[in-house]
Amino acid sequence: MKFIKHFFKFTFKTLFWFFVLSVVIVIVFKWVPVQITPLMVIRNVEQTDANKKGWKHDWVPIEEISINLQLAVICSEDQNFLKHHGFDIKAIEKAYENNKKGKKIKGASTISQQTAKNVFLWPSRSWLRKGLETYFAFLIELIWSKERIIEVYLNSIEMGPGIYGAEAASKYWFKKSASKLSVYEAAAIASILPNPLRYKANPATSYIEGRKSWIVKQMRYFGPLNYPNRDDNNE
Repeated sequence: MKFIKHFFKFTFKTLFWFFVLSVVIVIVFKWVPVQITPLMVIRNVEQTDANKKGWKHDWVPIEEISINLQLAVICSEDQNFLKHHGFDIKAIEKAYENNKKGKKIKGASTISQQTAKNVFLWPSRSWLRKGLETYFAFLIELIWSKERIIEVYLNSIEMGPGIYGAEAASKYWFKKSASKLSVYEAAAIASILPNPLRYKANPATSYIEGRKSWIVKQMRYFGPLNYPNRDDNNE
């Protein structure tokens, strides 16, 4: 009985402090730039000594990221981003039905979930990571604005070999800053996000050209990008 009592006491304390620390760090990252993520470290460790390149990552505020790129990734990755509260139930149901039929599964993770994974967690798949991803996605939706979520997302996502964030990606693929991206350049970067280590934004293959055209078409259908509860004090 004594062992069980100590076990439950230890478990409660561990969960309590995990909850407190996770909330604190999410609050901190509401304003503080995310300069390093677990994925950056993991990818760097995976590199061999002969192929050690490190990573390129330049944090820039949302005002310095082309609205074209913001819209392109929303249209490519999560068209209901501005409407949902972290989880796209219809997309999850569709993925589940496709899985039951043995069809190729289309990703059901929202931008909020991807941001939670990129900033706070590791890339490998497991039920534990998925559970934590759900928890952190809920937290950032509760504490951050939509604009802050897309700002962190675009500054932390992998966009090429050792390339993280919009600014580094823009310079790597198009030799210009993220603020100068055209509609088609933004669509090209968004088109490689399913697998940025395999695909190239420039020069684009016929497959990426097809994805670019589809994304640009979706951008035109989507219309102006207006964030709800805009956080005017983002840095």
